[in-house]
Amino acid sequence: RLKDLEVAELGDSDVHVKMLAAPINPADINMIQGSYALLSPLPAVGGNEGVGEVLEVGRRVAGLRPGDWVIPADTGLGTWRTRGVFPEELLLKVPRDIPVLCAATLSVNPCTAYRMLADFQPLAPGDSVIQNGANSGVGQAVIQIAKASGIKTINVVRDRPDLPKLVERLMALGADHVITEEMLRKPEMKDIFKSIPKPRLALNCIGGKSTTEMLRHLQPKGTMVTYGGMAKQPVTVPVSAFIFRDVQLRGFWMTQWKRDHAQDQQSFASMMDALCQLIRRGQLTAPACTEVPLQDYKVALEATMKPFTSSKQILLF
Repeated sequence: RLKDLEVAELGDSDVHVKMLAAPINPADINMIQGSYALLSPLPAVGGNEGVGEVLEVGRRVAGLRPGDWVIPADTGLGTWRTRGVFPEELLLKVPRDIPVLCAATLSVNPCTAYRMLADFQPLAPGDSVIQNGANSGVGQAVIQIAKASGIKTINVVRDRPDLPKLVERLMALGADHVITEEMLRKPEMKDIFKSIPKPRLALNCIGGKSTTEMLRHLQPKGTMVTYGGMAKQPVTVPVSAFIFRDVQLRGFWMTQWKRDHAQDQQSFASMMDALCQLIRRGQLTAPACTEVPLQDYKVALEATMKPFTSSKQILLF
């Protein structure tokens, strides 16, 4: 429901924020459904991501001032609101010279893409990565960050009515190959590997058959990282992949990474700096977005739940 609430009083260490834009991510829906690993105590405000402008700060606040742009430092802030008063430590300052939609979608998908490309396999220019759900927010960020680093991407999407349009859009972002899940099983896959090496890294947000097929194309000692399970089916791995090719299966959750690195501000700051540099250079853009006024939130939620959505719904305040 859309409700009018009183804005809390500003404490000494608090920051009064006017929200500018906030996306609807799959994790937000899962939290509302009660099926996410992290649930806010009820009654709760939805939304884990977004960007806001600082209106006022408490007298003990040192790192922020009115006019600064901020994003949530952790999950569960409740960004689907026009205004909020938050403790300073729950907010991160971001530069104002990046587009508002890039700032609103910065803290989840691009960070997830960046960490998965950096932390699991040493990748050099010319190496390749394979991913499913390539049209997702993370998928679009993986394509662009990999391209900027000289890494080739093989991008798997579900077959759909507007497939040529989607392929064109992902190629424009810098994808090297865009294929359907069905193609993963076909002999023509060999043609792809005539021009680029087999991938050392696979990124999985689907699960089920898509994952098993993707795994078949991994190099020996390659790694598959699972960060989502859109098919709601388990990851099934042939025994031979473990024994004869020694593949590794890992999991990744950006929220956990942030918590593990809460005391290590430098690693977070350097990641944010690298992403903002890519944005400034035009090498990383916001995912395809549909902007929706907050009062039309029901329309935005329904659109998010529809199959084959390649546009992220962004609430504007």
